[in-house]
Amino acid sequence: MGQTDSSVSPQVVLMGLDLAGKSTLLARLLTGKVVETSPTVGFNVGSLELDKKTSLTVWDVGGQKSMRANWRYYLDDCKALVFVVDSSDPARLPEAQKVLKKVLSEEKLRGVPLMVLANKKDLANSMNIREISNQLDLQSHDDRLWEIQACSALKGLGLLQAFMSISKLIKKSN
Repeated sequence: MGQTDSSVSPQVVLMGLDLAGKSTLLARLLTGKVVETSPTVGFNVGSLELDKKTSLTVWDVGGQKSMRANWRYYLDDCKALVFVVDSSDPARLPEAQKVLKKVLSEEKLRGVPLMVLANKKDLANSMNIREISNQLDLQSHDDRLWEIQACSALKGLGLLQAFMSISKLIKKSN
């Protein structure tokens, strides 16, 4: 029996700029493999089983500029927002910061915990989480639970830990 009904599995929405690595990250989590991905048009969705009792439904929403206007349609029943940034691309952090602030201002996300994943930490030029946290102005979001963690979708580093933390954040916020 042991299977959890997917309707009770909390919805987690994966957002971020295009090329941040969201689809690679989701594929790696679900299959354990590195999968060639192309830019997401619309969304990918999968059920992630963390342990016997805990699973999350993870929505990976396309990050290209043309897609961002539709992001709010994925926020119904969202229990945690996972915002993925490319930690090796400092030039795009101001854009990421604006996009994050805008999505967090959505009424549906009031009080919803935030996990920022600093992806591509396997690259030599990647920024550390303190630099990214400052660039994204995370301290200003004192009205919600938030965490930032470094990870590498390509190498599979830090992914499971991050999603275990997300599960804990959801439990704390309920």
